[in-house]
Amino acid sequence: MENLHDKRKVYEKSQLIESEIKQNPLEQFRDWFLEASENSNISEANAMAISTVEKDGCPRTRMVLLKSYTYEGFIFYTNYDSKKGRAIEKTHKACLHFFWPSLERQIIIKADLERIAENLSDGYFHSRPKGSQLGAAVSPQSQKIPNREFLEEKLKILEKEYEHSEVPRPENWGGYIAKPYEIEFWQGRPNRLHDRIVYTLEDLDWKISRLAP
Repeated sequence: MENLHDKRKVYEKSQLIESEIKQNPLEQFRDWFLEASENSNISEANAMAISTVEKDGCPRTRMVLLKSYTYEGFIFYTNYDSKKGRAIEKTHKACLHFFWPSLERQIIIKADLERIAENLSDGYFHSRPKGSQLGAAVSPQSQKIPNREFLEEKLKILEKEYEHSEVPRPENWGGYIAKPYEIEFWQGRPNRLHDRIVYTLEDLDWKISRLAP
C-alpha cells in the first residue's frame, strides 16, 4: 500500500476577503471563471462535476462541460434518459463543482434544475459539429449495450441517412439550467487555513458568510 501522507502542497497564490468580493455570486463566478479561462495551465475551465442522488440514496458524480451561464444560472446539455437525466427529473436538484488546481480554487454550487426551452436546445444542438450531433442521436446513454460495434454500426447507418440533410435533435436530448441557491467559493491558503465564502439565497437576496476551513 502506497503511503500518501506526505503528498501535500502549500497554497499561497491568492486570498478571498470579504471587502474584495462581489455582492452577487454570479458576478464573483464570472470573475473567477474568466481568470481560469485565461490561465494557460487550465485546458478546460468549463469542465465541472455534477453530482446527483441515485434511487439507492448514493450520490453519483460525473464530469460535463458548462456551456453558458447567466444571472439566472448555469446551462449544460445531456441525454434526459441517462442516469444523470433520470436523477435530475426525480429530484430537480444537483451539486456542481469546479476545481482549478492551478489557481488553488474550487466552487461548489447547490442548485435547482429545470429544462431549458426546446428552441434553445435546438439552437445549441445544431451549432455542434455534425459528428457530435450524430453521436448524441446514436447513443442510448447509460443503457447497457452488447459491444462497441453496436454503436459504430448505428453511427454508419445514421451517417448515410443524414449525409445530405440536417440531423434532428433527439427528443430526449437537451439542456438544463441549474439555478443556484447556495454557492461556495474556496481559495487555498497557507497552513490549511483556507478561505471559504458561501452565498446563500434568502428571500431573493444573497447572504454572505465565512466558513471555517
